[in-house]
Amino acid sequence: MAVMEEIIAAIEAGKGRSVKWLIQQALEEGCTPREIVDSGLVPAMESVTRKYHNEQFYVPEVILASHAMTVGTTILSEYLEEQPIEPVGTVVIGTVKGDLHNIGKNLVIMMLRGVGFLVYDLGYDVKADTFLEKAIEYKADIICMSAMLTTTMPQMQKVVGRLISRRLRDRFIVMVGGAPVTEGFAKSIGADIYTKDAGMAAMEAKKALERRKGKS
Repeated sequence: MAVMEEIIAAIEAGKGRSVKWLIQQALEEGCTPREIVDSGLVPAMESVTRKYHNEQFYVPEVILASHAMTVGTTILSEYLEEQPIEPVGTVVIGTVKGDLHNIGKNLVIMMLRGVGFLVYDLGYDVKADTFLEKAIEYKADIICMSAMLTTTMPQMQKVVGRLISRRLRDRFIVMVGGAPVTEGFAKSIGADIYTKDAGMAAMEAKKALERRKGKS
């Protein structure tokens, strides 16, 4: 449908006002809120994610697109209250203890929400036990950890160790990232997902959860 293509283009361009007008047009044409989400909003953020990964988009473009996406979800929220959309999965995310960096984590959060995840932001300087407690409390599928300092990377291993000692390792998918983090390090601590950038983090998280649900 042409209006869906226009919604996707408007989100990619970060044009919130256009997104608002186009969603109203789609509703008037008989589209359901769920159709607009599935055929407009989600494909738009998946496209933004791919373009970011391929270096066609950079952080400013991603932020603008995320703001336009927020306009869309805000408009549709009142229509969806009676029939809420089931998220693709639940993520708890935070920067590990001793690390106060937030920018990369926040970008990952935007990407994850863009592809349909329910995300709980634990903030920064998050203790190992807090990751576990909140993952259990929110019934998370994925625990996502960020580190921007080599000195704080061992905290990621500490979280995995806590999961193992409490016999919870198989319950959660563990995703790690950050400037000093490498694929080799991720494998060495037993993490399930490592990606170099925020865009790929969202895509790989979705794939990993789909694989897990497919096996269950």
